[in-house]
Amino acid sequence: MKKAIFSALVLVSVIVGCKKMDDPVVTPVVVPPVVQENVGGDVSGVWTKGGTYKITNHLQISEGKSLTIQEGATVIFSDSTVKPEFIVKGNLYVLGTDQNPVKFTVPDAWKVARNEFGNLWGGIIASPKSEELVLKNVIMEYGGAVTTESSPSVKAGLYKAVAGSHVPAVNFTNVNGKVVIINSRLNNQNEDGIYLEGGKVIIANNVIYTQGVSGGDAINIKSGVQADVAYNLVYSPNTNALKLSNAGDRPVQAYVIAYNNTIVNAGWRRPSIKGGSIWVEAGVRAELYNNLFANDRFGIKRDTKLTEDQVQGRSKFANNYYYGYTQQGVDQFQPTAEIIAGTNDVIGKKAGDNDPKFVNFPLDNPSLNQTFNTAWSFKLQAGSPALGKGNTTFTRLFADGITVGGVLYQSPAPATYVGAYGTN
Repeated sequence: MKKAIFSALVLVSVIVGCKKMDDPVVTPVVVPPVVQENVGGDVSGVWTKGGTYKITNHLQISEGKSLTIQEGATVIFSDSTVKPEFIVKGNLYVLGTDQNPVKFTVPDAWKVARNEFGNLWGGIIASPKSEELVLKNVIMEYGGAVTTESSPSVKAGLYKAVAGSHVPAVNFTNVNGKVVIINSRLNNQNEDGIYLEGGKVIIANNVIYTQGVSGGDAINIKSGVQADVAYNLVYSPNTNALKLSNAGDRPVQAYVIAYNNTIVNAGWRRPSIKGGSIWVEAGVRAELYNNLFANDRFGIKRDTKLTEDQVQGRSKFANNYYYGYTQQGVDQFQPTAEIIAGTNDVIGKKAGDNDPKFVNFPLDNPSLNQTFNTAWSFKLQAGSPALGKGNTTFTRLFADGITVGGVLYQSPAPATYVGAYGTN
């Protein structure tokens, strides 16, 4: 019996061995990522993973159409004469990953000192018909070109609809729309980073730097917007990290809950006193918690002639944290009729009070310096006095999330620390 079993196993082995020898060798076909030259005009469908798309004319997603841009794609705006705008009348879903972000950029040869503030392509400009916009793990850089009479945004009556205006990196206007901008980076922009005039919005875990030449706020919100703005790092905006306003007379009051943001060197490069960290005005309903202000020109500032919503209990300010390396900076965030004091704020009186103990940032960094060092770390060292100062009891707008492109996005929970980052 054992002999029979052994013989059978040998036979099977021979058959299997012969079959393997007879099988053809299959070599996997490697399909290189797509490269598309001279892209412009109407676009929709899918731009594929790892693809390169060289933009030489204005882009448009038509009403009722959608474009999805997959992880690792690179979108290069490569015509210095046209300086293309990206007009979105339909829906745009830009879906990078942490390891493979999508890039909206320009040729490497253009990334020189004279172009530090972009002005090399337009920006993403959505019409009131656009319903959904997602920017997830996206790098947007060197935008903010100035409009001309022939600009699509001017012809379509979008953004400011006039020639001679630098456009923001992102503009959205539909009060019934939805916007998610998360885990992304906006840098080297000539004007505002994000300019919103409508929609249910989550802006979280982004980094914005080297933005705004003669004006410009990192995040500019008008009437029609309901937004959670959290865990963003903003470095050296020309004016404010956040400008919050109910201007525009849209049917939805601007309501913004901004929490756990780190704002550094804001406002010093603007010669006027328009702002310098967060600016509130014109009936906006604002709740500001757990924000860390380091070396900013002013504290949270209001327009005293056109104030924020001051109906009792509607606008709230609490648990914000201030550090100033210079006495001038410290003096300018002391509470006044213009500078808003919050409950449980941490505000020192002398230069150097309340050092937040960043892991790696020179606190004597010049206030007019707009150049960001990617080696800096705004995480907090163990023992930082900014730990344990956060408020976690407030209710954010989109804790239960908003569904965009079939995906549920939720605003992140607040932290017990202040600022955008905890410890290592």
